Amino acid sequence: MPVTGQAGAPGASASLGQRALKPVRRALGLDIKTPDHTIAVLHSDESEVPGLDRRERRQLDRIRLMGATGTVLMAISALGIGAQPVHQNPTSGMRVLGIFARAHTGSLAMCMVGTVTVVLAWLLLGRFAVGSLGGSPRHRLTRRQLDRTLLLWIIPLCVAPPMFSNDVYSYLAQSEIAARGIDPYLEGPVAGLGIDNVLTNNVPNIWRETPAPYGPLFLWIGHGIAQITGENILAGVWVHRLLALAGVALIVWALPRLSVRCGVAPVSALWLGVANPLVLFHLVGGVHNDALMLGLMLAGLEFMLRAIHGLPGDGGPPPLDGRAWALLIGGAVTISLSSSVKVTSIIALGFAGMALARRWGPGIRPVLAAAALLGFVAALTTLVISTASGLGFGWLNTLNTASAVRSWMSLPTALGIVTGFGGVLLGLGDHTTALLSITRPIAAAVAAFITVRMLVATWTGRMHPVGALGVSLGAIVLLFPVVQPWYLLWAIVPMAAWATQPVFRIPAIGVSAVVSVILMPRGADLEVFQIVGSAVATVIIAVLFIVVTRNALPWRAQQGVSAPSQPAGAYGGTS
Repeated sequence: MPVTGQAGAPGASASLGQRALKPVRRALGLDIKTPDHTIAVLHSDESEVPGLDRRERRQLDRIRLMGATGTVLMAISALGIGAQPVHQNPTSGMRVLGIFARAHTGSLAMCMVGTVTVVLAWLLLGRFAVGSLGGSPRHRLTRRQLDRTLLLWIIPLCVAPPMFSNDVYSYLAQSEIAARGIDPYLEGPVAGLGIDNVLTNNVPNIWRETPAPYGPLFLWIGHGIAQITGENILAGVWVHRLLALAGVALIVWALPRLSVRCGVAPVSALWLGVANPLVLFHLVGGVHNDALMLGLMLAGLEFMLRAIHGLPGDGGPPPLDGRAWALLIGGAVTISLSSSVKVTSIIALGFAGMALARRWGPGIRPVLAAAALLGFVAALTTLVISTASGLGFGWLNTLNTASAVRSWMSLPTALGIVTGFGGVLLGLGDHTTALLSITRPIAAAVAAFITVRMLVATWTGRMHPVGALGVSLGAIVLLFPVVQPWYLLWAIVPMAAWATQPVFRIPAIGVSAVVSVILMPRGADLEVFQIVGSAVATVIIAVLFIVVTRNALPWRAQQGVSAPSQPAGAYGGTS
């Protein structure tokens, strides 16, 4: 009989196989027994705390008014330096409202002051939502108080011209192409509408000849909008903004429910994930379809987790009866619809699927069964949308359209550009394009690995699906070939419902504030002296305002605002 462990023996070959698989298992996180040394340390449960006292409510009223004043200033300045249409500008030629378009420096200064005012108001509001940096609030504002504040800040931006981006005009042109029966995935605005078309003239030059990079659901909706508004640019912008607001409303509905599942205060999640200046300035002010994508993705995730885990406080997962299956399939369809706006959100289905597989039991078979079920639902939903819309699957060929832009916020792109510039300085020639062809695929592989690692962590129960989804989206965003400011919300919004530690919140808050402040309202037709002069005026006004209000607003961590909280009941999670 062979001796166990001897060369050529079965035990030896099993041992060799285990040793060979050990690095793979460790890389995937399968051999980690506790979450203490993983990304899971970003989360800790938050406790329920009392509401604001009388002094804090007075401060909240001032903060609310401060933010509303900032958004009003931004809305007024947008009449001059917002992303106004080239044609059909409603303020063109008007004596009073048209003055802002003729005074770019003053309008820019007004916009900068408004932007900084909103960001400062948001940071002050954080005193009553998440407390000080590294602390927790002793008193927290109520959901109703936050909702009223958010609504007051959003209203001025709803009626303002688009700001910080001209993408909405690309939406209008691509939707009109679809409405004319032309394939928007083959023809850009110039070829589809003509170079003299009023909608084409409003599209930025870089996108006039490129096909649509968006999913069939969004262009199908746009097709309907084009049939209603035709070539009326103002009406088209308004309807698209209503669509963006619908997406924000879905985020407001889903995010607090997901946060309670993770043991996080809904107000904390809403403050970072919805009252965030990036949401106000870009999803609402910039009229981006990312709002609809995020809203559908989070709503679908909540539906699926409700079927898998039940409601917080139920005492355990519910039976997989007819209602649970309806929620499960409905949630999968909703997430699939979100990916038909922008395809990135489809990965949320993977994390919900891993939660479902964990519910079904250990082993690889539940994973395969969940993947087959949800893959079928996603494929069927996409097939129905692509076929019913008449747009087909051409969108699969245009997903990389945005890669033509070299974004400074993308890590692989920035690395390629900096390295290429270094080669120029050393006299080696400009090899930026070649370097980007190396850095971008490597970054994509790293993002894919992190996503797989997070899927495994969800399956093994070390990570909540919401947190794992946020981490994966964060990796995808930072390692994406192109990163726009509002792309950061793909990660920040879901992470706001799960990650509570300062190691996440401090960078998330800092990046949101800095990026919101440094971006120009339109990014064109502005001279350097105008930007510098406006920035200097903004700094002076901001400093004077802080000095004047140093005792009326909680600029410092005052006792009762961000002191450690008293022991109280925690927000419960179900997984």
